[in-house]
Amino acid sequence: MAFDKPPLSVDAQIDLLAARGMHIPDRARARHYLTHVNYYRLRAYWLPFECPPSDGDAHAFVPRTNFETVLATYVFDRELRLLLLDAIERIEISLRTTFAQHLASTYGPFAHDNLALFRDSADWHKSQDELRKEYGRSRETFAKHYRQRYPELVTPPVWVACELMTLGHLSRWLKNLAKPDDRQRIADHYGLDERVLLSFAHHLTVVRNHCAHHGRVWNRRFALRFTLPAKKPRHIASAFNPGEPQLIYNTLTMLAYLLDLLSPAHTWRREIHALLAAHPEIDPAAMGFPAHWRETNLWRVVA
Repeated sequence: MAFDKPPLSVDAQIDLLAARGMHIPDRARARHYLTHVNYYRLRAYWLPFECPPSDGDAHAFVPRTNFETVLATYVFDRELRLLLLDAIERIEISLRTTFAQHLASTYGPFAHDNLALFRDSADWHKSQDELRKEYGRSRETFAKHYRQRYPELVTPPVWVACELMTLGHLSRWLKNLAKPDDRQRIADHYGLDERVLLSFAHHLTVVRNHCAHHGRVWNRRFALRFTLPAKKPRHIASAFNPGEPQLIYNTLTMLAYLLDLLSPAHTWRREIHALLAAHPEIDPAAMGFPAHWRETNLWRVVA
């Protein structure tokens, strides 16, 4: 079928939304936002308010759908992404540090150059190529220093190399460690089984990329789920929602647990509570929050 849809002006977009049953209380405000936020970006936030296709018009809205509610959901999602990035940054930096410290103290400063320590040679070669390219082109002061001071090095020591790795690269380096004991000793820093840590690190690369590229996380079902803790640590197992493994709640729960370890004085948990309190139009269940999540040990906030 040939594409034959003409482009619509912002005013025509507003008219279309109104014709389909969306209440537009302030047309000038709607025009402002649709001028700066793409119609199809906002569409992801009003999609849950559309009637089922069997009800007639495939894009008609349920009664009392309001542009302001859609906009508030969009704003909530943006604020949630910022909180996610805040937590992921701290965990990524910790993982880099733990990975480098373990390899350096156990096998020496160039452990990452030793193929024997890794289980998949093809993946190791790919990771090495990525690291060498990044080291050669990096404009970071520490990379320039090592290139100038030690021109014979193809890759820098692992404590420098880890600072050149993206979260995705680091996740692959961790997963490719050949010895389960090495993986577990890194995971022990976080009180987790190594399979849970590696699974979560991989999952975080997807979540981080969605956040960094301004993708929706509210009500999104992530294809790449992570392994939930089963036996260790026992005290957080009840906080997860295994019935909704693809929604963001379990990710937030694991982040809260890890932040308790890395930054005991953090305010991140309170900020999640405050964000939800500031947006009563948001149904937490759409993100996988169970009914009594606030009463779990991990999410309870002490006044």
